[in-house]
Amino acid sequence: MSTALDQRCEDYIHALVRLSPLSATAWGMDQENATQIDAFTPEYHQQLADLAQSLRDFALQYQAEDAQDEVTRATLIDRLGVELEAFEAGEHLRHVNNITSPVQWIRDTLFQMPAETDQQREVLAARVAQIPQALKGYQQSLELGQSRGLLPAARQVAGVQEDLRAFASKLPAENPEVSAYLEEFATWMGTLRTTQDDAVGRQRYELASRQWVGASVDLEDAYAWGKQRLAAIVAEQERIAAELFGEGTSVEEAMARLNQEQRYTINGVEALQQWMQQRSDEALAALAGEHFDIEGPARELECCIDPAGTGGIFYTPPSADFSRPGRMWWSVAPGQEQFHTWQELTTVYHEGVPGHHLQCTAAMQQPLNTFRRIACWNSGHGEGWALYAEQLMAELGFHDDPATRMGLLDAQRLRAARVVLDIGFHLGLPTPDGGEWSYEYAWEFLAANSSMDLPNRQFELMRYLGWPGQAPSYALGQRLWEELRDDALAQGMSLREFHTKALAVGSVPMNILREAVLGQDQA
Repeated sequence: MSTALDQRCEDYIHALVRLSPLSATAWGMDQENATQIDAFTPEYHQQLADLAQSLRDFALQYQAEDAQDEVTRATLIDRLGVELEAFEAGEHLRHVNNITSPVQWIRDTLFQMPAETDQQREVLAARVAQIPQALKGYQQSLELGQSRGLLPAARQVAGVQEDLRAFASKLPAENPEVSAYLEEFATWMGTLRTTQDDAVGRQRYELASRQWVGASVDLEDAYAWGKQRLAAIVAEQERIAAELFGEGTSVEEAMARLNQEQRYTINGVEALQQWMQQRSDEALAALAGEHFDIEGPARELECCIDPAGTGGIFYTPPSADFSRPGRMWWSVAPGQEQFHTWQELTTVYHEGVPGHHLQCTAAMQQPLNTFRRIACWNSGHGEGWALYAEQLMAELGFHDDPATRMGLLDAQRLRAARVVLDIGFHLGLPTPDGGEWSYEYAWEFLAANSSMDLPNRQFELMRYLGWPGQAPSYALGQRLWEELRDDALAQGMSLREFHTKALAVGSVPMNILREAVLGQDQA
């Protein structure tokens, strides 16, 4: 970290964590502002944009000192450029959805903070007390958006109102004034002018797609590919259904019968957490030294239950100094007590090893500046890798059981289906059967192409409508990762060499990764 650009990146991160205490907590850099919450005011967003613009301007004028420096330069220009385009479009002034708006960011940060000692509980209580001020800043930004005609979708507003009320009910009893404010804020959100159109249209979608995939995508081509990929997965599922239970067994029947088998059933949240940890530990032991270099902090992965109860499953990286380990979180929906391992084994590989945990810790152990190690996250790279990791485990023999192979295909089918749903819905393309996309059609399409239970499916569809471009980045990123792997092997690299070299680069746009690994630009 000796170049002038590295130092500017460090300065940027230090300024960023002062502005964004929630980011500081996520990165384990919050010693000075652990009781604070981001302001979320229009001025706050302008300050973030000014920081990004200053660093990008420097990168544009900068002459890289070596190949590593050039990767940093190109990544800054690309990623900060997309961020600034979104700011200029006013996306932060109508930022209302069920997964990434300030409400969920505040809630999830608080629920994941430790509260085991008196000091930890004091820090948490002080931060909880900051919620009203932070949401008042969020209100100012939404009001500015209202004045500019930047209206959030009605369905997303209603969803955040539900989240606010659920959040209020889960706060400790000693915070009645904060709980009351959350209820009050939910009522205020009901006064917002909204749009009834869930689709964002081509212009907004193209920017969002570039942001999340990390590459410019021919959306019509991706839509056609998604439909082809979906058909191929369904055909493979039908073959496995016949293998498991005989000819004439449908995929749905096979899944229902697998759900009845005790050997694939876990009862209770505590047993789920123990199963997650055991499977993660086994995968780590099996892969280390064989197909991956897994050293130091990468060897510690903690599996946890998330109290938010949203139904989602996610990973949080270690803190910057590795004092907090990488963690896989299962946010079990209220009332859910039964879980099916045939379906969920692939999720463990996605979030843990060789998925996000290995991906993040591999980059964090490199001699990269903090922006590259921690702060830069490109979904097409990150989520694409996690899907690549799922498929890789099948190729390495970890899904020889047809039941868990069906679970892998179920997950891959969902990812292919949402390429079709997300692009088709937001761009208004013809549905697979030649009709028009609507909320009702999207609901039935999702139900037909996933085995999710009702609460999870409701959450997922709302996510696709409110977070355009993000869901397709998984399968589209996987496609790019597999192409890169095949080209690296054709150049003579071993699989282990490819993994080590590619993961050392960190989360960068896929064309920049290709050049770093192969010396070839993917235009």
